[in-house]
Parts: sequence; C-alpha cells; structure tokens
Amino acid sequence: MNPTSPFSIEELKTQEERLEILSKKGDLNIGVPKEDTASEKRVCLTPDAVSALISNNHRVLIESGAGSASSFSDEDYIKAGALVTKFKKEVFECPLILKVSPPSLSEIDLIKPNSVLISAIQKKTQNKAYFTALEAKKITAIGFELITDRDGSFPVLKSLSQIGGTAAVHIAAELMSSSNNGKGLLFGNMSGIPPVEVVVFGAPRLYFRGLKA
Repeated sequence: MNPTSPFSIEELKTQEERLEILSKKGDLNIGVPKEDTASEKRVCLTPDAVSALISNNHRVLIESGAGSASSFSDEDYIKAGALVTKFKKEVFECPLILKVSPPSLSEIDLIKPNSVLISAIQKKTQNKAYFTALEAKKITAIGFELITDRDGSFPVLKSLSQIGGTAAVHIAAELMSSSNNGKGLLFGNMSGIPPVEVVVFGAPRLYFRGLKA
C-alpha cells in the first residue's frame, strides 16, 4: 500500500482503455458552483476573469451567490457576461467545473461523466471511495495544489499561501487592537518601537518587516 495514497501499487499502474477522442475543438463551457463549506469564502473566478473568458468566446455559468462571500454580486457576473442560475445541478452539468474546495461525494454525483474538474483535491485527506467515485465517472480531476512549474515549484499553492499569510497578519493586527479588546499593540515598522513578537503555528520561523514571528 502506498502510504500517500489509498490505492495499492498495482491499482496505480497505468491501465489501458479505449476512449473516444473528440476531433472537433470547441469553446469552453465552464461551471462555477457556490462553495458549500461554511469556512470557504473564495470563488474561483472574479468578474474580471469571467469577462476575459467571455471575450475569448467561452461560456461561464455561475451558481447564484457563488461570489457573495467575496463581495461579488450576481449582477457583477451578469455584467461581465456570465449566465447565473439558482440550480446547482445545472452548474455541475458543465463539462468543465472550477471549484475551490474539493467537491463532496454528493457533488461528484451531479457531475457528468468525462467532465474535467479543477479544484483542490487534498488527496491525503480523501479515502479510496472518493477517488473511486471520480474514476467511475471518468472525471479528469486536476488538483491545483499539485500543479508544478518547470522548476518544481507549486505556483498556485504559492500564491494562495502568500494571500493567506498576508491576510493572517492583518487579521491578527485587528484582533490585537484595543477596539477589539486586544492588548493595544500595533504591528508595523515604527521607529523607536520594538517589533511585536508573535507565535506562528504550522510554519517555520519567519521574519516580516517590523514584525518578528
């Protein structure tokens, strides 16, 4: 058994299968569902990104409310050229699905066979039944956290980590302010004031400008 995968070595070996090859190149038909995870506030496409896709003759279908937690309204997406629907099933029927968090088993059930899914996969936290469900529908699942650059780095994961790291410092600074019943300490590079010392869990020792962690 592979320690990083629920499948055995034999199951991971390349399997021959005759598949239909589509010769006609068509425009992309992209579906962006609303994230069901309460803690997930992000959305895969901003209205600007939708506008760029539409200008290249692609079709984007957004589930109503998908961008609300990111301060993007349905009207913003409509103005960008997207179609907005209240029916989750209709979004998951698009041949290309863009999602932030891994789809649940019930969401996988809504995806049409032979579709392409681009989202986080988090393979180390999923069980064998999860991947079997994807395999049964011949879904091509691309985990964006596993996409590597030519130099072996993870560009998408790096960008998300930078955003998360920067946001964490801002959130911590807000919580430490006296207006939020904090200690009234300020983060930042201010002359004559020693940097605030904080503890960061889940990361090596880091040094920020004006902030020692």
